[in-house]
Amino acid sequence: MLAPLQTGAARFSSYLLSRARKVLGSHLFSPCGVPEFCSISTRKLAAHNFGASMAAMMSFPPQRYHYFLVLDFEATCDKPQIHPQEIIEFPILKLNGRTMEIESTFHMYVQPVVHPQLTPFCTELTGIIQAMVDGQPSLQQVLERVDEWMAKEGLLDPNVKSIFVTCGDWDLKVMLPGQCQYLGLPVADYFKQWINLKKAYSFAMGCWPKNGLLDMNKGLSLQHIGRPHSGIDDCKNIANIMKTLAYRGFIFKQTSKPF
Repeated sequence: MLAPLQTGAARFSSYLLSRARKVLGSHLFSPCGVPEFCSISTRKLAAHNFGASMAAMMSFPPQRYHYFLVLDFEATCDKPQIHPQEIIEFPILKLNGRTMEIESTFHMYVQPVVHPQLTPFCTELTGIIQAMVDGQPSLQQVLERVDEWMAKEGLLDPNVKSIFVTCGDWDLKVMLPGQCQYLGLPVADYFKQWINLKKAYSFAMGCWPKNGLLDMNKGLSLQHIGRPHSGIDDCKNIANIMKTLAYRGFIFKQTSKPF
């Protein structure tokens, strides 16, 4: 029965592609490097009952990871800089590697302990006010909840490939390991490999984004989402940039070096 089943599957795939050609017309063979084209194509397919999976198949190349975990810390800061800096916002977006859509969100504020009072500079930069961190869990407690969330989302399964994505190396190369060392806390192995979006963007576009997210959004003709230096909004921008680069055929790879 195997051969007839395979033949049936092939006929069904051929039928889907035939329908897709009729829906998209001459645009089917237009270059998918243009995000507007891919967006229009996806909407057309969905309107003709192709469903999300077919639309995703038409839009994205296969990635190396099942999930991308987009992370962007906000930390205590001042001018001149205070030491040690402490994480005060800890957001993670779970991005499906096949559809590049957000499937789950982890978002917590963190109580700083060395410098418990936020500076006016910090509040102006991040939008985080004192009431948002007062009484919040410590970094140790937040890291425990991150681990629980990772387990609940199936991200600790050895058969599931996932990797963190940050805008730069600072978050996971400097900030988290530095604060954990200061507090005598272990750093989970899953925080020790990541994709630096700035490097990925430079590989894809051939230029370095000096101004980070602002330059990447501008280079891809994307509107900036939310407030700059809001951790959760920065994560949304990172996810949107990743999705756009994936539309253009870019395959994301680990950029960090082994610890």
